Amino acid sequence: MLAKGGIITAEVFERWDELPDAELHLIELEAGDMHENEAGQRVSGAVSGLGISIDGPYNSRFNLNSAQRGLLIVDAERVHALNAVGQLSLFTRFTDQAVVEGQTVAGVKATPIVVPTSEVERIEAIANGKDDPIVDVLPFVARDAAVVATESLHPRLRESFEARVCEKLAWYGSGDCTFAYVDADREQVAQAIEAAFDDGAGLVMAAGGNTLDPLDPILLSLPQIGASMVHFGAPADPGSMFWVAERGGKPIFNLASCSMYSEATVIDLMLPLVFAGRRITPDDVRRLGYGGLLEDDMTFRFPNYDA
Repeated sequence: MLAKGGIITAEVFERWDELPDAELHLIELEAGDMHENEAGQRVSGAVSGLGISIDGPYNSRFNLNSAQRGLLIVDAERVHALNAVGQLSLFTRFTDQAVVEGQTVAGVKATPIVVPTSEVERIEAIANGKDDPIVDVLPFVARDAAVVATESLHPRLRESFEARVCEKLAWYGSGDCTFAYVDADREQVAQAIEAAFDDGAGLVMAAGGNTLDPLDPILLSLPQIGASMVHFGAPADPGSMFWVAERGGKPIFNLASCSMYSEATVIDLMLPLVFAGRRITPDDVRRLGYGGLLEDDMTFRFPNYDA
């Protein structure tokens, strides 16, 4: 009937005799005080973008849930600044993670039952409005994708490879997924990539190349089609042989052999960025190093393709 932080109302007085025999500690709000639930509600609203729905309170905690499948964006510096203000806390998942609708991505909680109104106002100033939220989920936008492969695959392996790639792309709402198998020849690779972009592909993945070979036909084809290398190699494992190039604002990913068969690798951390509309930069790849030891206990970083 009367939980921690409960407010004494007329109804509570009417049922006062039902309370267990116990000592009650009461707090009377004064000017400049705010109840934990009101404070949590205001802070939750201040830090959340349009891709967030707010749920709660549950024991003074408000949950920030993803309102859609998309890319979680968290401004870590402002999370730290907010938590330095005082007695209100914001805790989140890591930024740049793919999340699904209804998934809890952050929480807001007041430590004491009553907090100073001034702290809430300082946090609202840090949050700086909906145009620049601290926590948000950007929706994935469907785009057609194409795979150009130079590696000879047995028909049975080719079938499983295509099924796995299409399954992952469909998770983001990819409208179409096509495959072209060509000889390990620079001209043929260049023509296949050109054809994929001409057919409307917003993303091309190149499979079967040898990143360690400077004469690899896939690498040699890039300048021929007017593509430029964005970043070569990745500070992560598996997936250190990853590279990303760009042509006309559209990415070309290296789908290394391990990417063909392994459950998750660097490309699974890059695809959410692309489908959320981000133009991949060298820093996007370099930032993978923190948390880039992609072993079994790091699976939480990857999209839940079964969702």
